[in-house]
Amino acid sequence: MANTSIARGQDWLKTLLQKAGLSVEIQGESEKNTFADGEGYWLTIDEKNLTPEQMTILIGVDGSVLDAMQYLANSILNIHQPPEGQASYTIELNGYRVQRQAQIQALAESAAQQVRATGQEVEIKSLSSAERRQVHSFLESLSDLETFSRGKEPHRHLVVRPAGIE
Repeated sequence: MANTSIARGQDWLKTLLQKAGLSVEIQGESEKNTFADGEGYWLTIDEKNLTPEQMTILIGVDGSVLDAMQYLANSILNIHQPPEGQASYTIELNGYRVQRQAQIQALAESAAQQVRATGQEVEIKSLSSAERRQVHSFLESLSDLETFSRGKEPHRHLVVRPAGIE
């Protein structure tokens, strides 16, 4: 199953980028921390045939283009798949996701420390829905804190607060 899902993801992403006039290879690997609701895979765009300008465009402002491609991959590749055959795809280019994940984890840890120090909720703005999910995941094991999202897109924010406060 894993090899089939990875190959489907690689083929889909390579075709998408070819339609944009880019000739690239796509590396695929199983994600280290797979999700409870399915398998997780990283699809890494090999940047050796890309110019710095092309990489900047493919990443987009705050990762917006990578996010859009990733959203499409997850939507299209899971259509008509049974629940047990669905997978989660992360699209990476030039280390952007790894670097951003470290930044988000540091942001989550900082918010947790601030909430613990002040007893007040902390609102984190300017995160995509995927990044908000990452913060929820990073902090879910901390029983003294809770996280939730507030507001409507595009002004939706993540809130970290002491557990049990209404």
